[in-house]
Amino acid sequence: MTAQSGTRRTELSRFAGIAVILVMGVLLSGCGINNIPTFDEKAKASWSEILNQYQRRADLIPNLVETVKGFAEQERKTLTEVVEARARATQTKLPGDILTNPEAFQKFQQAQGQLSGALSRLLVVVERYPDLKSNQNFLTLQSQLEGTENRISIARRDYIESVRLFNTELRTIPGRWWRALLYPDSQAMATFSVEPAKTELPKVKF
Repeated sequence: MTAQSGTRRTELSRFAGIAVILVMGVLLSGCGINNIPTFDEKAKASWSEILNQYQRRADLIPNLVETVKGFAEQERKTLTEVVEARARATQTKLPGDILTNPEAFQKFQQAQGQLSGALSRLLVVVERYPDLKSNQNFLTLQSQLEGTENRISIARRDYIESVRLFNTELRTIPGRWWRALLYPDSQAMATFSVEPAKTELPKVKF
């Protein structure tokens, strides 16, 4: 056998090896080998959007409280509840494993739920003050707050669906097999236990 034919055989073998790897890669991708990391990234992206919208809400609250205070100083108790609920919600330390830590996730959810409740009570109180309801600054803040609550509801819905897909993949075949073989560190994620609609602010009609 000449050196040239030996080189050709080596090249053919190498080509065949690459072709086999490519074919196997295509077949494996069709079997869901990438589902776990794909669903994981999607769920984390949805979670980030929730945090962004909750932060947006928290940023609106100081101006809202100051505006209401200017017209309804006597509602100090309700205003204090909002301020304290905001402090608890924003100061809650989020551990790095919060998505796979049901206890920490529940504490986060409770803190945000308490803030939603305090804001709801504040907007009910506003009904007693016609001058405040017609104040342009308040109207702008109230509109921004309602828009943010709507975005929070959408973000929560998207997160719940993303986690459902991810957790289902971990529990069903072939996802269970891929988890055992390639993604042993993947853990089921926590999700919200209350429907988003139950934590939305009531619509205030002016």
